[in-house]
Amino acid sequence: MRPTEKTFTKSREMVFPRSILVGHEALPRVVDMSRNLGFTGPGLMITGENTYKSAGRDVEDFMSDGGYDMTVCFSGNATFENVDKAVKLGEEAGCRFILAVGGGNKIDTAKLAAKNLGVHFISIPTSASHDGIASGRASLRSSTETMSVEAVSPMGILADTGVITAAPYRYLISGCADVISNISALADWKLSKKNHNEFFSSSAYQMSMMAAETIIDISKSIKPDDEECTWLVLKPIILSGVSMSVAGSSRPTSGSEHMFSHALDALHPGKAMHGEQCGVGSIMMTYLQGKDWMRIRGALKDIGAPVDAAGLGLEPEDIIDALTHMHKVRSDRVTIIGSGLSKAAAEEVARATGVI
Repeated sequence: MRPTEKTFTKSREMVFPRSILVGHEALPRVVDMSRNLGFTGPGLMITGENTYKSAGRDVEDFMSDGGYDMTVCFSGNATFENVDKAVKLGEEAGCRFILAVGGGNKIDTAKLAAKNLGVHFISIPTSASHDGIASGRASLRSSTETMSVEAVSPMGILADTGVITAAPYRYLISGCADVISNISALADWKLSKKNHNEFFSSSAYQMSMMAAETIIDISKSIKPDDEECTWLVLKPIILSGVSMSVAGSSRPTSGSEHMFSHALDALHPGKAMHGEQCGVGSIMMTYLQGKDWMRIRGALKDIGAPVDAAGLGLEPEDIIDALTHMHKVRSDRVTIIGSGLSKAAAEEVARATGVI
């Protein structure tokens, strides 16, 4: 080899869902999907008390009629303790696959449990409050923080539009807001690529941007109790999640706006949903990035998402508190926030965007 020649050494694995089914009365087709994915033997279903009533019981019956022996694990929030509980139950029952029936907490629990058990899983959302229904990242809560950890992507996604439409509309709003907030996350990613030569995937960037722009384009037509609307929204939500598999990280969908949300979770928990917080965060972050923050705000208002502190159930000082602490959430991630905002700078951006 000549001295001037360069050796190409890049290698990266991308894992995608193999089967995605979105639509009316999709739930009964869980057996067909399980068989097509090669699932055999006993399975573990991770669900919650409420989601078991709305969909989990039906899934259990369908699987039983299809010859599958299912063990049901009732789980709460996505915590390491609940993951360990699911893993233990799965080991005891000899489970060879997992069905996650529920919202983001149940699906995130299943992602990490599947990884620890070395099995595949199907994501069966009963609501669409964020784009995690399709990603390989899991958000786990501890007593002091929410952290994103590498888990596994679902082998299949089965989203019944009737079931998801029946969930509170606020959940769908949150999912839409989460995807809209990709705009600020992508700007942060580009900034880091330019200034710090961070790995950048044009394909993941385009997928994430397409998902966000799709939600913005149809924002005026998004409304509750409309199954066709749910069907239209689910596709970009899933696409947003898949963009993380392409990138090999959460970079295409998570930047400074997510750091703001995680800071709120730590400092003022339980007031608003993840996607709602990311949406408000994205308004302020796009302002700092010199982007069209009013377009983000307008789209959020169109779908009925919060655009200010009051909409999140927070006081103005709570917003400033989160803005001045958010840089500590992901010190390894380069964003528009840099090393942090002063209290004066935080108040300025919050007031300029009407968040307070």
